[in-house]
Amino acid sequence: MTSAHVLGQFLRTLPASAAATFLALFPIVDPLGGIPIFFAMTSDWTPQERRHTAMKTGIWVFVILVTFLFFGRFVLYFFGISLPVLKIAGGLIVANTAWGMVTSTARITPAESHEAESKDDISLTPLAMPLMSGPGSIGVVMALAAHVDNLGSYLGMIIGIGGIALSVLRVFWLGGPLVRRLGPSAVGAINKIFGFLILAIAVQLVWNGMADFHN
Repeated sequence: MTSAHVLGQFLRTLPASAAATFLALFPIVDPLGGIPIFFAMTSDWTPQERRHTAMKTGIWVFVILVTFLFFGRFVLYFFGISLPVLKIAGGLIVANTAWGMVTSTARITPAESHEAESKDDISLTPLAMPLMSGPGSIGVVMALAAHVDNLGSYLGMIIGIGGIALSVLRVFWLGGPLVRRLGPSAVGAINKIFGFLILAIAVQLVWNGMADFHN
């Protein structure tokens, strides 16, 4: 195989992998749905403090998801978990998250919200974990990584995760004017739409996992 052929395959694989990772994670991470929670937790903060926290949250989201991208497969092997089982478990977790969004259930517990009010740095918990990069997004990353077998796909997934982290950062930076302009009702409606899409993804994950048992 010539170096030109290898380079061509690399370039074809990387963009596709990056796009697939970004599109799979975006509705589950749901940066738009996190805007009201972010601004509720930082209501007494200065714009500079908000921007700094948003940047740190994006960095933590990237670190968490990339960590599970590379080590998630070893976790599966260590515990003897098959990919179909992971798909079904991930689908159920995602479905629970989606159902909470559709029915307007809080994405973090009251205890986590109270903790956020009394701590200086909320970028890692509860914003990055479990709000942005929770079990649903981690499960999706691990499921996608189980099919990765070349450098181009790995780099593409890292770029896709980087795009997700950047979208969290930018949405939180620009979310203040958006929330004030749209109002609580519009933001809630958008969150419900994303919840419905995530629920459909969850059903598909469970369906694919069950189908894999028959193959």
